[in-house]
Amino acid sequence: MPNILLTGSSRGIGAAIAETLGARDDVRLIGHGTRSGIAADFSDPDAPQTLWAQALDALDGRIDVLINNAGIFEAAPIDQPHTDWVAGWERTMRINLTAAAELCRLAIRHWQEAVHGGRIVNIASRAAYRGDSPAHWHYAASKAGMVAMTKTIARGYARDGILAFAICPGFTMTGMADDYLESRGGDALLADIPLGRVAAPAEIADTAHYLALEAPASMTGAVIDINGASYVR
Repeated sequence: MPNILLTGSSRGIGAAIAETLGARDDVRLIGHGTRSGIAADFSDPDAPQTLWAQALDALDGRIDVLINNAGIFEAAPIDQPHTDWVAGWERTMRINLTAAAELCRLAIRHWQEAVHGGRIVNIASRAAYRGDSPAHWHYAASKAGMVAMTKTIARGYARDGILAFAICPGFTMTGMADDYLESRGGDALLADIPLGRVAAPAEIADTAHYLALEAPASMTGAVIDINGASYVR
């Protein structure tokens, strides 16, 4: 029975992933917003290590899959006072990228010491490749970093049975996406998506489920785009 640690599962994409994986009787799932909830505030530098230790304790000392979904999407206009802009940059990097990197490191060390493999699924964004608005440099940079980190892990640890995947959603119908769509004109933004609609959280969740439990090992390093063909590469 695989033991899974999922971050950022209290709403949106994370809640959809929790619902999809939590419906299985052959999976033990833990994370904030799941039935076995452990809250973590990743703006606190100590939070990733604390979460990992608590999750290990709750899962009898073994984690098989890490899904990094926690993230924020906060505007940092370029005309902000400089210190405010830098603070926004550092907060986004800490929550979106550094916390995920710490958990990936802890997971890899755990699997190396236990001499068995594991899987990492990182929820990145279309912004990693396409960029984002002028008020969201930091968000795009954090997600590009997540993709690069995923590829590096895949290349570095495949021989240890450690697999890494990333998902790059475009706009997804979550509260965070709703606010952004409204701020950017809604219908005009949808016109840039050939499919004619934004993704549903369940579509991201189904992909995360597949990568976490079913994808063949040879897929390690794959980055899956889910954006309605609004960005193809």
